[in-house]
Amino acid sequence: MTRRVGALLGAAIAAAVSYGSAPVAYAEEERASREHVLRLLREVPLIDGHNDVPWQYRTRVANHLDRIDFRDTSALEPPMHTDLARLREGGVGAQFWSVYVPTSFGRPGAARVVFEQVDLAKRLIERYADDLELALTADDIERIHKGGRIASLLGAEGGHSIESSLGVLRQLFEVGVRYLTLTHSSNAAWADSATDRPVHGGLTAFGVRVVREMNRLGMLVDLSHVSPQTMHRALDETRAPVIFSHSSALAVTASPRNVPDDVLRRLPENGGVVMVTFVPSFVNEGVRAYFRRMEAERLRLAGAGAPAAELRSRLAGWRRENPGPQASLADVADHIDHIRALIGTAHLGIGSDFDGIPTVPVGLEDASTFPDLLVELVRRGYGDDELKDIAGRSFLRAMRGAEEAARDLQGVEAPADGLIEELDGGDV
Repeated sequence: MTRRVGALLGAAIAAAVSYGSAPVAYAEEERASREHVLRLLREVPLIDGHNDVPWQYRTRVANHLDRIDFRDTSALEPPMHTDLARLREGGVGAQFWSVYVPTSFGRPGAARVVFEQVDLAKRLIERYADDLELALTADDIERIHKGGRIASLLGAEGGHSIESSLGVLRQLFEVGVRYLTLTHSSNAAWADSATDRPVHGGLTAFGVRVVREMNRLGMLVDLSHVSPQTMHRALDETRAPVIFSHSSALAVTASPRNVPDDVLRRLPENGGVVMVTFVPSFVNEGVRAYFRRMEAERLRLAGAGAPAAELRSRLAGWRRENPGPQASLADVADHIDHIRALIGTAHLGIGSDFDGIPTVPVGLEDASTFPDLLVELVRRGYGDDELKDIAGRSFLRAMRGAEEAARDLQGVEAPADGLIEELDGGDV
């Protein structure tokens, strides 16, 4: 039981002494719901679609594994959201570790960095082999989960990391990467991002070739971070299920990083899955508006010519004077409710983005709190089959669909040729 839930139960029991039996009944109901959820998570692995621990190692300790004890990171400053103790407490059965490269690395350089992050993640898995094991297939996830370890998968965040090379894409698959997010915060040379000015009409000819080669390999096409036009174009071209590794519903919170309803409605036919994220500005409209105001203030200060140190100081002062709202666990559940009402739970999952975000929703403070989200869904009337879908069964279906498509395609297609200069023209 998490420390937070334990404290809540303790407070409820203490209150019962003065105010009667209602708090005790509530505490017992919460305890029973959590125990029920944890039993379900022993049957079906809870699969988190996105976690940025590898980038924490790079930015905090330059990828020196011996400088962070991943068994317990609670003493670090600033705190991390993830460690082995909290993954275990949270019932996590499988974790996608993001091998992320910021778009600022550009070209050349991004491919080198993504392989360094793959190396870091694999060394992390090997260092803590009593708890973690590398998974490459859906069958691996289930086998490792049944064996009592946490299945560990790799996902590359940002298509710029392949440096517009099908050869690099194939080598990432060879070393274990099982999804590629087509863009990050800026456009790739061949795909439009949700947070950049569209220039490619979604995907270029080379971008289509990337999607189709990923299908042939069995690498999942991840449409988090991409523009709606890119989402639709990828869905038009793919021969396999897609995923959104860490996105929520645009109809609930108007972040450009969220998924429009017309795209969500295409997932049942495609067989894909949207893994609802915990990013506060993606799940709460008030938080999103606050960050827009803060960005406007940053631009105003920068426009006035404030030096970098002064800009940081004045922006910190603005935040102290203008404290913003907080997102909550209930906000995340609202996004799940919306998607469930639209397309059902067979295309729903969870993608936290823990350790990739500076703030988290109240109630979802770290990796120990995943069961609390499922307890909230129980409270909202979700049945066991729906909880199993959201925990991991929907993702396993999508991954198996991609594996099946790859087997079929490899029987009829050779590895794709073509340089981006040939397909898209110009000196890209």
